Amino acid sequence: MSVTKESSSHDLPELAYAGQLKAGFPWLRFAPALEREFRRANLVETIGHVRASSVFFIVLALGFSALQAIVLGREANTIPSLLHLLVVLPTMLIMLGGSLSPHRQRFFAPLAATCAVIYGLCQVVIQVVASRRGFPFLFPGMVLAIMYAYLMSGLIFRHALAANAIVLIAYLAAMTAQQAGGFGASALPAGLEELAGYAFSYDVLAIVAANLVGAAIAFAHEKTGRMRFLEAGMLREMVARDGLTGIQNRRMFDQHIQRCWQQAVREKRRIAVLLVDIDCFKHFNDRYGHQAGDECLRAVAVSLTQCARRPLDFVARFGGEEFAIVLYEASREYVAEVLVRIQRTIAELNIPHEASLAASRLTVSIGAAYILPCASRTHEGLVQLADEALYSAKEQGRNRVVVMEAEYQNLETGRFDKRRHPLAG
Repeated sequence: MSVTKESSSHDLPELAYAGQLKAGFPWLRFAPALEREFRRANLVETIGHVRASSVFFIVLALGFSALQAIVLGREANTIPSLLHLLVVLPTMLIMLGGSLSPHRQRFFAPLAATCAVIYGLCQVVIQVVASRRGFPFLFPGMVLAIMYAYLMSGLIFRHALAANAIVLIAYLAAMTAQQAGGFGASALPAGLEELAGYAFSYDVLAIVAANLVGAAIAFAHEKTGRMRFLEAGMLREMVARDGLTGIQNRRMFDQHIQRCWQQAVREKRRIAVLLVDIDCFKHFNDRYGHQAGDECLRAVAVSLTQCARRPLDFVARFGGEEFAIVLYEASREYVAEVLVRIQRTIAELNIPHEASLAASRLTVSIGAAYILPCASRTHEGLVQLADEALYSAKEQGRNRVVVMEAEYQNLETGRFDKRRHPLAG
């Protein structure tokens, strides 16, 4: 006896990390859910670097302001110093404060992008003023702003590229206007104006080169980081999956139900736990062999994943021939719909089971617990209630569903009915 191809484990959804690695990410972007997870993980990984960079640029802003006062003189240094002290310095302080906020995941990306643009535009203004005054040697500040956005701000590649594109456009527009005399008469001697044009071309080439170098480094670094993220995720998925059926294992169920319980208590949401047990599975193995039994388990696992497909639905192998489904924030109507769907899909498998005490085809018994969690109880009681509902379904003759809800109020957590063992399978 064999299970049909249509119900094989190949029908299980491909693991998210493995699927993304297989599909590739040439534009440094994952599927939406995975992309959000990567950005959260990336911020956690880089936040210490961002804090150190913010402190470094705070010191740098103070240092530049002091040096410019010496080199440029009082009149020429007015605007650069004001920009460093009143714009760059507060910007970096805001970046530092944002990196220390416990809520940074919500706002840090747009904050970092805004700060990178502000810092770059300040350097554009400083460069324009310095060039008008005949001090082109302040140009390295532009290169520093470019490298800050790519390598030190904590921005992902595409956001850093966008920030530097804005700064580059602003620089080209400002310096072109200056070359055309749009900012009034130049302070340069007449004989040096032609030389200034060549210097401008040189600076533009240097900025483009700095962007290319910075972008290449940032791109390679993020690509490596994304690859590590996917590989680490694949390892976690492999640990979390049941080796035979490919769905989540008991360990992941225990972790998931605990998280769901805590969240449901906070948000006052209802939870349903469904325990699904293949009827007379021991007899199935004895009659058809363990290989057929393994195929049967995989087929049932596929069917269950197809019955609970909402983003918050969770399906796991609970142990042996028993499976567990967690339905978070589920209405009674949805729970009933899933229960009916399970019975229908198992029947559609049409797997012969002549050794069954319930029917000539494979059937399942389902125990469901549906409650509104409270802080005074624990998730163990919810699982126990579903377990007792499953026992009741088996006691009533198998191939049926029992839902318990009101019984939860009188449930004594930790008390299990020893009579259920003779009915196992």
